[in-house]
Amino acid sequence: MLQQRIQELARQYAAEFIAVRQHLHAHPELSYQEFETSKFVQEKLRSFGIPFEVKATTGVLGIISGKNPDSRVIALRADMDALPIVEENEVAYKSKNPGVMHACGHDVHTTILLGAAKILQELKHEWEGTIKLLFQPGEERNPGGASYMIREGVLENPRPQGIFGLHVHPGLDLGKLSFRKGRVMASADELYITVKGKGGHAAAPHVTVDTILVAAQLIQSLQQIISRNNNPLSPSVLSICSIQGGHTTNVIPSEVKLMGTFRAMDETWRSRAHELIRNQVKGVAEATGAEIDLHIDIGYPTVDNDPVLTGKGWQLAEAYMGKEQVEETEIRMGAEDFGFYTQVIPGCFYRLGVRNEAKGIIHNVHTPQFDIDERAIETGMGMMAWLGAATVL
Repeated sequence: MLQQRIQELARQYAAEFIAVRQHLHAHPELSYQEFETSKFVQEKLRSFGIPFEVKATTGVLGIISGKNPDSRVIALRADMDALPIVEENEVAYKSKNPGVMHACGHDVHTTILLGAAKILQELKHEWEGTIKLLFQPGEERNPGGASYMIREGVLENPRPQGIFGLHVHPGLDLGKLSFRKGRVMASADELYITVKGKGGHAAAPHVTVDTILVAAQLIQSLQQIISRNNNPLSPSVLSICSIQGGHTTNVIPSEVKLMGTFRAMDETWRSRAHELIRNQVKGVAEATGAEIDLHIDIGYPTVDNDPVLTGKGWQLAEAYMGKEQVEETEIRMGAEDFGFYTQVIPGCFYRLGVRNEAKGIIHNVHTPQFDIDERAIETGMGMMAWLGAATVL
């Protein structure tokens, strides 16, 4: 039985791919700088006998052909980049690149896809169709490596009928998976605002344009865009996260810079909110006499899981793991460039449990203490291989 063969191979290769993960974790590279990681992935695929192409400079596209290669096409995706974080874990595989850390689990994702690739290649005479392996760069940085991979044709010739991607979930216990149909992660846009005015002495504000006060008014008024225009049943967040202006107690500065993020779960509302933000900035500028420059850096779209593909993946997960080990995942306002794939073809983005409180493995992603229970790698690579081999649309 194919499922049992996959489970056996995942168990057999677990130690090998834990070592792969530790190597990747110790050698993290920032977004669009994954040159050594890409070479490592290429070497592994070559050793498995899997043909591949380099895409988007550091991305890799591998292709495995099973029986009747034209009968169906499924894509499996992993991201490879790390974050500019100083690791605080004291482990043998601690980052060797100062100031760079795999704090979001992309080393795990890459390892799992490599493990799944080895299993699928070994069993290629036991499953139907073609499987495309997408190792992408730059998930952590606009405009997102997925957009470059798509631009370079990874979803064409042949076109996949669906794509699966996974993410480690430090809030989900080891041995569990979680799925959700429909919108599961938010869009994310970056806001850059510069307030300009006539600076001067704080004791004579009447002869200045108080950029600090204007910035404060703008911050408060931008919140009303969410609270009074968005449907409260559709999650949306606007946060100003940086204020830079002034340097002393008695000088009104001539310039204040703001930075923040806008997130939404609905693409129609997202577009309307951009217009409202621009209008609000224009109105505050006219009311105060300030000059306000606004740049909205358009980021990742909503991750919208296809109901049919996700339903099939969920069922396969229950068959592989047991029904009690598969949960419904929560909506998250975090963003993922996997959303670019779901705009083109049906997609399913699911979560892999890596938490183990007894071992102190409890820290969230994007923190210096993030780590996983590495037994999740066996689960992850077996499950991904099973999704690739067994999904029929």
